[in-house]
Amino acid sequence: MIRARNPLVEMDGDQMTRIIWRQVKEQLIHPFVDVPLEYYDLGLEHRDATDDRVTHEAARAIRKHGVGVKCATITPSIAQVAELKLKKAWPSPNGTIRSELDGTVFRKPILAANVPVAVRSWRKPIVIGRHAYGDIYKATEMSVPGAGRMELLFTPASGAPERRLVHEFKGPGVVMGMHNTEKSIRSFAQACIRYALDERIDIWFSAKDTISKTYHTFFKGVFAEETERRKGEMAAAGISYRYLLIDDAVAQIMKHEGGILWALMNYDGDVQSDMVAAGFGSLGMMTSELVSPEGCYEFEAAHGTVARHYKDHLAGKATSTNSVATIFAWTGALRKRGQLDKTPELSAFAGKVERSVLGCIEEGVMTKDLARLVHNANEPARNTWVTTEEFIAAVAKRIASSGE
Repeated sequence: MIRARNPLVEMDGDQMTRIIWRQVKEQLIHPFVDVPLEYYDLGLEHRDATDDRVTHEAARAIRKHGVGVKCATITPSIAQVAELKLKKAWPSPNGTIRSELDGTVFRKPILAANVPVAVRSWRKPIVIGRHAYGDIYKATEMSVPGAGRMELLFTPASGAPERRLVHEFKGPGVVMGMHNTEKSIRSFAQACIRYALDERIDIWFSAKDTISKTYHTFFKGVFAEETERRKGEMAAAGISYRYLLIDDAVAQIMKHEGGILWALMNYDGDVQSDMVAAGFGSLGMMTSELVSPEGCYEFEAAHGTVARHYKDHLAGKATSTNSVATIFAWTGALRKRGQLDKTPELSAFAGKVERSVLGCIEEGVMTKDLARLVHNANEPARNTWVTTEEFIAAVAKRIASSGE
């Protein structure tokens, strides 16, 4: 039995991913690794019961212990507040944790040799570096009831206030105020440079400074300063930096071979990471790692809670839900725990699990979403795919029988 020296912060989630979470932990982790877990239930019901205090407690625990692993969670819509009788529309747990840790999210596709890539030119992974603080995720919004004047007002600690007209409303509408900080933006740029140097891959950063001449230009300027400061290291590593307008970057990425880090602002990174995941095969085949400036790490599955499959599960129907991203969240956390604690056997076990997962897929043991891609069929034959439980059991068997 491999033993971890320090705890992982475990954050449970919602719906079908909560079911998968328990199966992965019970079949792929506990039989092989003795790792202390500091548990936080981030399921929507418990977040509501605790007025979302549990999410903030989990973020503080990650800062204390250094490494966390998180299940997918629900961010409730206004309709779900009424449907589920919630106290309010609680914010995204991911957004809360990212804001508290002021981190950068790196998302990287998981490639299996037999799973075809939807974008023909993509031959190497495209890593998304997503700024994980501010912008729309920390925005203040207002519904405007009728005619009136909307302004931005900044009141400095000393000196005269500054005002900017947002819009002169003639009737009802909506407004939004967003912010970011130089400290967070600079941490984002630095984290992307460190990642690119470690992986020896080029960096792209994309925004829309031709339209947003202050907000987006500020990001562009910080990236220019930070890459200029480390240009010698980057040249020695054989990597380069490019700034592109985001519409140009989207067009170019579709013809690129990959093997780059694409750094993006918060909302852009949210959207483009799903595009990249789908382009490489499946939303269930994507790692997600949050890195804070202090050196804290959180690993999660880069997809939702798979509500449709959860309804089938509750109805007693068999499901075929891709658990790969959830498994890789656990292996990412275990690997990092091993690296920080200098227990290489723990990191080696994480690699063994990942090879077992890919070995199953490459031998034809896969869930239905991957079978659709491999066999190019909307309804692949039943003997070409396995259920949720069967896939996890197959991985567990492969781990146990591995001679590594």
